[in-house]
Amino acid sequence: MIGAVMDFPRFKRIPEHIGVIPDGNRRWAAARDLPKESGYASGVPPGFDLFEHSRSLGIKEMTLYGFTQDNTKRPSVQTAAFRKACVEIAMGLTERDAALLVVGNTDSPLFPEELIPFARQRQVFGKGSIRVNLLVNYGWLWDLSHGASGATKPSEFTGSLASSDISRIDLVIRWGGRRRLSGFLPVQSVYSDFYFLDELWPDYCGDHLLEALRWYEDQDVTLGG
Repeated sequence: MIGAVMDFPRFKRIPEHIGVIPDGNRRWAAARDLPKESGYASGVPPGFDLFEHSRSLGIKEMTLYGFTQDNTKRPSVQTAAFRKACVEIAMGLTERDAALLVVGNTDSPLFPEELIPFARQRQVFGKGSIRVNLLVNYGWLWDLSHGASGATKPSEFTGSLASSDISRIDLVIRWGGRRRLSGFLPVQSVYSDFYFLDELWPDYCGDHLLEALRWYEDQDVTLGG
């Protein structure tokens, strides 16, 4: 378990940018005979724990997968719960050292109104020591369609993505045992390393992050070269 800063292990290489897929909230709740929607609220505190752990370890940017356009097909009680959880995460980050950007389709009524100001431009809170991107009502096709219009070369394509302000991701970590990206930032993750944990997201602890970072520091990062 991560403790005080002086107890952190030394890594020979730390990813600049991590992607986070916090899966397993509904399964976590069902295993405890709770309504599935209650799992989303239980996933909020771990998000703040991961933020603080990442900041202390020197990670510069993190992208959190909030919910997708496909997720909004779930029962309304669940969509209301994960929308509320995303708002709680964003508002909690305003009280921390974060440079926050929310990326997602704001035209939909399922995009939380409270988050629209953070979708217009990145906002800095405290020292803004970590760039945090929160994907809310995000869709990979919605993202790519912005870049496809009128682009004739790769730089024009990536520069016009809806997620163009999000940098290339070094390491994607997914909780919940699933071995897939589920549409998570297909352009930024094209050269990412992927680490999968069987533990469900609400059971997050600092050891999970350390485990992923230990694995990452031994990977051969070539970016195709």
